Amino acid sequence: MKYKIMINVKKLNTQELKDLATKIREKIVSVVSKNGGHLSSPLGAVELIIAMHYVFDVKKDAFIFDVSHQAYAHKLLTDRWDEFDSLRTFNGISGFTNPNESKYDYFVAGHSSTALSIGVGVCKASIINKSDKKAICLIGDGSMSAGMVYEALNELGDKSYPLIFILNDNEMSISKPIGAISRHLSQLLAGSGYQRLKKWVNKITRNMPTSIQYLTKKFDKWLKLITPGVIFEELGIDYIGPIDGHNIEHLIKSFELAKKINAPVVIHTQTIKGKGYKYSEKCDGSWHGVAPFEEESGKAISTTKIKNATNIFSDYLLELANKHKDIVGVTAAMPSGTGMSKLISQMPDRFFDVGIAEQHAVSSFASMAKEGLRPFVVIYSTFLQRAYDQIIHDVCIMSLPVIFIIDRAGIVGADGETHQGAFDVAFLRVVPNIILLAPRDNQSLKNSLDFAYTCDKPCAIRFPRGNFILEDNHFENLEFKVAKAQMLVNNNSDISLIGYGNGVGKAYEVSLLLKNKVNIIDMKFIKPIDKDFLKELSKTSTKWFVFSDNAKISGVASAILETLAYLEITNILVKSFEYEDDFIPHGDSSIVEKHLRIDSDSISKLIN
Repeated sequence: MKYKIMINVKKLNTQELKDLATKIREKIVSVVSKNGGHLSSPLGAVELIIAMHYVFDVKKDAFIFDVSHQAYAHKLLTDRWDEFDSLRTFNGISGFTNPNESKYDYFVAGHSSTALSIGVGVCKASIINKSDKKAICLIGDGSMSAGMVYEALNELGDKSYPLIFILNDNEMSISKPIGAISRHLSQLLAGSGYQRLKKWVNKITRNMPTSIQYLTKKFDKWLKLITPGVIFEELGIDYIGPIDGHNIEHLIKSFELAKKINAPVVIHTQTIKGKGYKYSEKCDGSWHGVAPFEEESGKAISTTKIKNATNIFSDYLLELANKHKDIVGVTAAMPSGTGMSKLISQMPDRFFDVGIAEQHAVSSFASMAKEGLRPFVVIYSTFLQRAYDQIIHDVCIMSLPVIFIIDRAGIVGADGETHQGAFDVAFLRVVPNIILLAPRDNQSLKNSLDFAYTCDKPCAIRFPRGNFILEDNHFENLEFKVAKAQMLVNNNSDISLIGYGNGVGKAYEVSLLLKNKVNIIDMKFIKPIDKDFLKELSKTSTKWFVFSDNAKISGVASAILETLAYLEITNILVKSFEYEDDFIPHGDSSIVEKHLRIDSDSISKLIN
């Protein structure tokens, strides 16, 4: 079966819709097995998305996904079936919704817990524009751990905007049905009969004595207490469910009912992560995002025994935590990706996963620092953006010794523009009291952790996804000392290659391609910066080329230029090979670097 145009699911009968769900799952597994990508979440959401397309109008309504790695089926239904083979490749289909890719993708959605706020905005705009556009939000239960959801729910219940909120409960983390009575009541409350009865009772009791109104409301609340919808009902939002998220007939009936309710409504669906693929249905989290694998066996195609930077960090932090009982740590819904799973498992009273709650993670660990502990806050670069106010207000103003471990710094590859770790240097460098440092290889990563443990101020350590470019201990690894750079290669050259973090490895690669002998420097710290070192370097070298995997604006070269200006040194040429002022597309990291002309070969030609 091939589809080259929009698939009109409204013309299909129930059996054809079920067959389509099977074909979609086969397509998703086939493509992800070759390209890698998210797997268990999109497989679990297939029937939900088919039912959305069946009941609502994707050409007119706003389909909002949270997070949109669930939306593979949506992409396949909206004229991208054949293009789907290019998923997450350079110039191919994105792994998330993106309006630049398709007019049917309403919003960019790579970070979680934004959909309800976006949906509320759609509802407000529809009122102002006198439009009948509907906002339909499909939200995974994991996104419910972030406070932004409840900010939106608060306004939604207060203003009664007619937003349709489909809760994809694929971990049963919101609640579990309580026995047979609950199941029957859930079916009753999901039916149109109950909704009509509720409206009729509210209408006829409106002018009755308050005691009658009180009793009817109490009875309704008693029913809701036995089912999981009480939190939504208390916020003034109608609740339907729980519904079997893989029963297309029940989904369509529930969506049709919600469509008729001119008020905010939650449809609570329960799904199985990884549905339809036997290996991912046994998902323990390892099938959430996967590298290419053999479809028949489920085994990874390529495995490596080389420890990446995350593994090195995880193992060494565990070693430090066994030695120092005051070390504590937190991550925000990324225990596996950040290497924190092992520590949480072995020391559950000291290491925590707080869910998608970066702001809470930072603030709660700021107070732990005040109580004399040594907190490690371990978050991807892209997600640390979500806690910026807490970094400033709750940590840095009081100069509390919180240690920020910034994983996935730099280009992360196939996840693309919503996940690139490009901005942490820029947004942290302007904050007073924080120390910024970056290791260049595995051993220097360990050394940076040793330094951070003894540091009496906030500090942030960044390192890349995967492996460092530089082999371990290729250059002598010295201890980290505040604001002390290290000359790695001194050829008394007029040309100096200045690296920061993984940029040191790039500088070394470029040096091997250059005809001239050059100096190689590891800045180690970018805040505070080593002014004395730069002053001395300027006496013998006047052409400086800067390497670091972060945005150019307010980046490493900017810090160096600011220092030269402060020192009133004006004869130095500074050229940055950091990221230009643009969002970086998805694709294999090496291909993306060539596209941006910041690969070693392109840079060496520019310098020559």
